[in-house]
Amino acid sequence: MELKWSLEEIYKSFDSDEFKRDLEKVDNLITNFNDWTNETVKNNENEVEKLEEYIDFYTNLENITNRLGAFIHLTISADTTNGVALKYSDILDDKLTNIVEAETKLNKWISTLKNLDEAIESSEKLKEHKFILTSIVEKSKYLLSDKEESIIANMQNTGSTAWLKLKNNLISNHKVNIEEDGQMKELPLTVVLNMAYDNNKDVRKKAYLAEIESYKKIEEGVAAALNAIKGEVLTICKFRGYESPLEQTLVNSRMDKESLDAMLSAMREAMPTFRKYLRRKAEILGYNNGLPFYEMYAPIIEKDMEFSYEEGAKFVEKNFRTFSDNLANFAKKAVDNSWIDVYPREGKVGGAFCSNLHFIGESRFLLNYGNTFSDVVTMAHELGHGFHGECLKNESALNSHYPMPIAETASTFCETIIKKAAIKEADKEEALSILESEISDSTQVIVDIYSRFLFESWLFEKRKESALSVDEIKELMIKAQKEAYGDGLDPEYLHPYMWTWKPHYYYVDSNFYNFPYAFGLLFAKGLYAEYIKRGDSFPKDYENLLSITGKNKIADVTKVMGIDIHDKDFWRSSLKTIEEDIEKFIELSKEL
Repeated sequence: MELKWSLEEIYKSFDSDEFKRDLEKVDNLITNFNDWTNETVKNNENEVEKLEEYIDFYTNLENITNRLGAFIHLTISADTTNGVALKYSDILDDKLTNIVEAETKLNKWISTLKNLDEAIESSEKLKEHKFILTSIVEKSKYLLSDKEESIIANMQNTGSTAWLKLKNNLISNHKVNIEEDGQMKELPLTVVLNMAYDNNKDVRKKAYLAEIESYKKIEEGVAAALNAIKGEVLTICKFRGYESPLEQTLVNSRMDKESLDAMLSAMREAMPTFRKYLRRKAEILGYNNGLPFYEMYAPIIEKDMEFSYEEGAKFVEKNFRTFSDNLANFAKKAVDNSWIDVYPREGKVGGAFCSNLHFIGESRFLLNYGNTFSDVVTMAHELGHGFHGECLKNESALNSHYPMPIAETASTFCETIIKKAAIKEADKEEALSILESEISDSTQVIVDIYSRFLFESWLFEKRKESALSVDEIKELMIKAQKEAYGDGLDPEYLHPYMWTWKPHYYYVDSNFYNFPYAFGLLFAKGLYAEYIKRGDSFPKDYENLLSITGKNKIADVTKVMGIDIHDKDFWRSSLKTIEEDIEKFIELSKEL
């Protein structure tokens, strides 16, 4: 079984004729698009024909740039020291800035069409892309002039994009000095992070202390990147007329503030129950002052819950099949066809992600697999993202992009399938361990995500005044953790550096990539409850739900399943399922 992903389905290499030809083709497409746009915006004649040409132009451009971008991004993710890939990343970024001015002109032109609705209804192609076209009109009020948009795009290449690359380089090549087997070693950060799941308490604490100490080597560089990127975001939001980066995120997420407030309010109400779980876990592990941060992922049972990658892959496929053959067959295809890069190694980025390659109808998955049940759950999570892409395979390229909050639904739903199915076949101790793992993950997605939301909100407020020092950033992170976790965590052992390696804080176009995880978990819990009610008829409806996520607002997507996300009671009912698990865990843990 190949444990590194295969990228040759995209391109054989950077030296291949196909890669070079497509790179050159981008220039031609952009030139043609720019010339066509300049002619198109002169008048409103033949608007149906022009709009159809726009769809064709943009689809072709998107397919080719996504192919090039995916090959570059995936290559760098697996090896951040790959100089050729880094060079082409800069080259492609530079090329794409040449389309921004024309894109802005065209979007403004579309927003001025008085008969847009009639034009859309007169063409099958335009009807298929109605959501895209009407969204352009809705967002047009945030567009700057053609020249200003072009300037921003060009400046970002030496601004936020460059800072992101620096941060990624610092983190992916970061080494932690740690004592192991009686001698000091330099280990990749990803390897040390995986020690948080070790069965040995001393190893967990040692890894935490070594990790915290190690950041002093890179903290100034990473803080500079964070300050630069957040400063740029604030500047651009102000120019475009957004009230805040949060408003920009909500607009781009196709989500309204009412839905977010309802969800966050329900989450705050539930915090005491999560803290109760954390204090109980602390008691089980022998702590009196709340749970130390380094014990968040600690196993509570000394029973071996290790899964080799091969075992984990089989476990996922088998339990996915309890839901549907389509889901299980997709997972098997991903494993059998080397779509997954499995183990941590030097130069490879940390964490895990899925990249859906719509242009070839496949996906690629990056893991940093460490042979724990948590790693099996992560694999299921990322495969869920891939299955979401699979359900969108028959949609056009422009209708395959779904917003951030809904992005975490399929992945979280798959996690739930794995955990629920695993508990059914486990013995008592294993069931308790799996239940605790599920609650631990839910705590991350509700409590820790809330702390990240608070941190990012406060960070933006402070950044309006000036750049923050490393100490100021650390203080904000600790403050956010205390606000969210309360007495659930030991205040002496928190994590002041969580902002360094979490990639989401550095996405200039995707700020507040935290609450979408909570949305995904809670919406998935609601969907799972529907699955239990409806049984065999549900998987088909579920696949239909995923297939329409690229061409609807979130509230309209959820209505397909009869769910109103403006209703606080929906969020409460989803949180109640987790609260019931916590009560069950506390009860079972007393029988240990």
